[in-house]
Amino acid sequence: LSGPRMQEAQQFKDYQREARLFRNRILVMAGFMLLLALTVVYRYYDLQIVNYQEYATQSERNRVHVQPVAPTRGLIFDRNGELLADNKPSFTLYVVSSNQAELDRTLELLSSIIEVSPLDLEKFYKAKKQRRHSLDPVPLRYRLTEDEIARLAVNQHLLEGVEVNAELVRNYPHADLFAHVIGYTGRISEKEVESFTPELVQRYSGTHSIGKTGIERSYEEILLGQVGSQNVETNARGRVMRVLDRTDPIQGGDLHLHLDARLQETATAVMRGRRGAVVAIDVNNGGVLAAVSYPGFDPNLFVTGISVRDYRALNEDIDTPLFNRFLQAQYPPGSTVKPVVGLAGLYHGFTDVNRVIADRGFYTLPGSSRIYRDWILKTTGGGHGMVNLQKALAESCNTYFWDLGVRMGIDHMSAFGSHFGLGMLTGIDIPSERKGVWPSREWKRAAKGQAWYPGDTVNMSVGQGFVLTTPIQLAVMASTIANRGVRYRPQFVKQIGDQVQEPIIESVLDTKPEYWNAIYAGMYDVMQGARGTARRVSVGAEYQMAGKSGTAQAVGIAQNAKYNSALLQERHRDHALFIAFAPLEKPEIAVAVMLENAEGGSSQ
Repeated sequence: LSGPRMQEAQQFKDYQREARLFRNRILVMAGFMLLLALTVVYRYYDLQIVNYQEYATQSERNRVHVQPVAPTRGLIFDRNGELLADNKPSFTLYVVSSNQAELDRTLELLSSIIEVSPLDLEKFYKAKKQRRHSLDPVPLRYRLTEDEIARLAVNQHLLEGVEVNAELVRNYPHADLFAHVIGYTGRISEKEVESFTPELVQRYSGTHSIGKTGIERSYEEILLGQVGSQNVETNARGRVMRVLDRTDPIQGGDLHLHLDARLQETATAVMRGRRGAVVAIDVNNGGVLAAVSYPGFDPNLFVTGISVRDYRALNEDIDTPLFNRFLQAQYPPGSTVKPVVGLAGLYHGFTDVNRVIADRGFYTLPGSSRIYRDWILKTTGGGHGMVNLQKALAESCNTYFWDLGVRMGIDHMSAFGSHFGLGMLTGIDIPSERKGVWPSREWKRAAKGQAWYPGDTVNMSVGQGFVLTTPIQLAVMASTIANRGVRYRPQFVKQIGDQVQEPIIESVLDTKPEYWNAIYAGMYDVMQGARGTARRVSVGAEYQMAGKSGTAQAVGIAQNAKYNSALLQERHRDHALFIAFAPLEKPEIAVAVMLENAEGGSSQ
């Protein structure tokens, strides 16, 4: 534009206004920049001065973690120092992951390198829920093979957050020999974690296993030890870069047992191919020298988590190998309780060592037509003839004890049995014991809602009817007879560390020596007498012993029916029982044996 138009355009342009506008914009922008600078300065001041300690601590926690260090579990030895439970080195695969997507990729890659079963994954996710910190390592696979370790090492660059650590896991070198006594350890379950107190949560923070059964469970607090700790520096994925400092754990206490591994092995060998239990007790202190429940199982299967297949095989086995027969199985004791019934008769004055009855091979209650047939009637068609207490014990004359039991009555018999631990827990130092049944009028009223009948007394006097005992109870009973009335509490653990466990006397029966002599004489004749029911057992023995055999019905037989084992299924045949102690002059060991469906206790 030029001339008049240029002059006209210049008149419309306001230079002063544009300058003010530009200046204002500059001031706003400068103020905004100043505000941003002040914000940065304030934030820097807040981080570095006001909240320095808090943020420094958080930062340190992201870099440095406190990891629990598991203690070494205490060892278990037999009385001769032979190792029954130790700790075996094992390589365990651990996974650390901060988010699920990353975890899924890691697990998928691991499954392509080594075998990861659905059971491994199930247990992994359960353990993951129990961890205290998101970057705590969680075990995925135990007992890795050398080949698996090599494959993981080759692919280590792809496996962020994956570690292979060497650790100690429980090991039972004798496998099934002590399974029901020692028990086993296993992974801590969610239910167990929920029941933990805060103190227990702290104690178990370094381990993944806990005692489940047997001595491992009852002495868990001693065997576990005290957890240690270490401060470690980790990267963003939780991998340990270095250990900053460490507090060592305290090893669990060692246990020395009364058990004799050689005696246990001998008793187990005798039981091969049978079902039943054997218990041997030191009569001088109640120490359990052998305790066998057969068949057994390998406790090593449970240590790092038993497979579904293995557990199903054990659980569905018709011979019930997981069932602890010496502690939990309840059987009618049969004639093995006759020494107690005979001693009760002497103690309460209902018989004496010279009293004789004429046995015709059967017994009837006054005013009753019911016939109770002695075993000899079924065998010879006659009776035992003139019988006193010693002969009644030696030949196991039921008629004598039926007569004695009825004259004595249930009240005397029931009360007297408590001196020998019948119908009550023995107090043995492993869990899950059953107390059996030594009945009374009150017991039947409470359990059956019925009154006590004379026929019940007849059955009880020969260890049948409602009477139930466990093999450990029978061993305690035999030991109490051997001790002439001193009943010790049975114990497996002889020594904890350097501390010897003192014997515990539960009760003492004070009665006349001649009464004990009479019982001893009858039980001696059982083993060495010309007509003793177990005389074959003592043939060739280097010492004298006293014993009592027993036979207990597994199924009922009709009143007029005759027992015929050939017509019965094997598992419906009578149980065989036997108690003994030796040497006769100064007893040292008492034994109880129970064989399921093996028929006569004197024929084994």
